[in-house]
Amino acid sequence: MAFRLRLAPEHTNINFFAYQWATLGASAFMVVASIALWLVMGLNFGIDFRGGTTIRTESSTPVDVGAYRAALGTLDLGDVSITEVFDPTFRADQNVAQIRIAPQDGSEAVLPETIAAMETALKAIDPAISFPSVESVGPKVSGELIWSAILAVLGASGAIMVYIWLRFEWQYAVGAVAALVHDVVITIGVFALFQIKFDLAIVAALLTILGYSINDTVVIFDRLRENLIKYKTMPLRDVMNLSANETLSRTLMTTGTTLIALIAMLIFGGDVIRGFVFAITFGIIIGTYSSVYVAKNIVLAIGLDRSDKPNKGAPDEFANIDA
Repeated sequence: MAFRLRLAPEHTNINFFAYQWATLGASAFMVVASIALWLVMGLNFGIDFRGGTTIRTESSTPVDVGAYRAALGTLDLGDVSITEVFDPTFRADQNVAQIRIAPQDGSEAVLPETIAAMETALKAIDPAISFPSVESVGPKVSGELIWSAILAVLGASGAIMVYIWLRFEWQYAVGAVAALVHDVVITIGVFALFQIKFDLAIVAALLTILGYSINDTVVIFDRLRENLIKYKTMPLRDVMNLSANETLSRTLMTTGTTLIALIAMLIFGGDVIRGFVFAITFGIIIGTYSSVYVAKNIVLAIGLDRSDKPNKGAPDEFANIDA
């Protein structure tokens, strides 16, 4: 017999609804608290959303991001982002980097004196460095990026809701989107609480969380739909518990293996990607929780029409659409 690794016993009988109202109450409290933190403390927006100055550097020697960061660290510039730029059209000796600096003292851009001090500090470690361009990002562009980020998250959530509605039934769609909103709002609340830098990379992490969370939720919903056909007289609560138990090993396996890679990046990845990795790590944990406790609880509260539909070979008319 082939060996199969299982992180949960093959037959579990966990009552996921034993503390139904306690878990729903905790989720509601966390969502409200996250919104309050967002409104009261605000988010620590990065350069993408606050505006600032972007400096492009070019040198014949390889870019050493660590050395650049150490040289600029003595200038007390605040939020600084340094990335190496790669392009197949570059010459072999053309090494390009992009340095982004947040505005200081309420100004929209970095002062010329500060830019001059930066250039001096960088030339001290790389005499061959040059500065082909210096550009400023004003608050208008930053405001447009904020709205674009909000629309991206709302658009993804809306598209997921339509898909779940077509793939299953509208009750599933409401439960799934409620779980997604729960995940995103609480993740943003954590960023507001700890004042972790919030930039476009975090928006990408939120979209990743949406995809991961809905994947876990769809697996449970799909097993639930199969069991509703198999156990027509079993109470809905018991069918949901059975479905969650049957997919528990898969849930733990997927979440566990993903977290192993994320925690390694969180520890050893460095400051540049730490915020992004932290957002995904926390989002996956809270997303797994919401798939098991929030989405199913919402569907149970709404109820499902378990009556047989005429001339339908599946529990809903869109069940045969490929996932």
